[in-house]
Amino acid sequence: MNLFSRVVPSRRQAPTVPPQRPGGAPASSTAVLTDPSLANLTGEWVVDPAHSRIGFSVRHAMVTTVRGCFLEYESRLYFDAYDPTRSRADITLFTSSVDTGVEQRDAHLVGRDFLDAATYPRMRFTSTAVEHTGTDLYRMSGELTIKGISRPVVLDMTYIGHVTDPFGYDRVGFDGTTTINRSDWGLTYNSRLAEGGAMVSEKVRLQLDIAAIRTTPSSG
Repeated sequence: MNLFSRVVPSRRQAPTVPPQRPGGAPASSTAVLTDPSLANLTGEWVVDPAHSRIGFSVRHAMVTTVRGCFLEYESRLYFDAYDPTRSRADITLFTSSVDTGVEQRDAHLVGRDFLDAATYPRMRFTSTAVEHTGTDLYRMSGELTIKGISRPVVLDMTYIGHVTDPFGYDRVGFDGTTTINRSDWGLTYNSRLAEGGAMVSEKVRLQLDIAAIRTTPSSG
């Protein structure tokens, strides 16, 4: 998964910057494309909030799975087709925007027992390394910060494809996933069931369904 850069204030707000087609020149004369079909994808991109989902799932009461997502986030993304190791991602999620479809549960998640959104309004993933592991497969290492605690995580990424849509936007798709232990980030709240199990699993699966649109290079 090599990709991206730009800021999106909210999942509900679509980007307004028109796409721009770069020349596609390689980073160096010795660079070799991992996939020739990706030649024109090198450059900066922005997550399309209308067609993306940054979500999670966790086992509840040992017998069911609760799924949710974050509705508001910012992203800075860059993709280098010639050298995947130069690709990077920086995504900031607004913790108060968590949505599981149940208002009472969402209120509990943003409270002090879990995300404590009043004290920690943001959580963040910043990539530190990217490697190409196989056809359409990438591994992105990075730092995930929740409640002021930063720990390493590794995302397994799958390249879905790219296309120019009817409006002239260059689009690219990636899916990513990883599983974390929430206690590593201080999310330790739980209650015990009569049968002896935990109400909420320690393991949380993070899922990124990313659709990105090419954007103009940032001035910085």
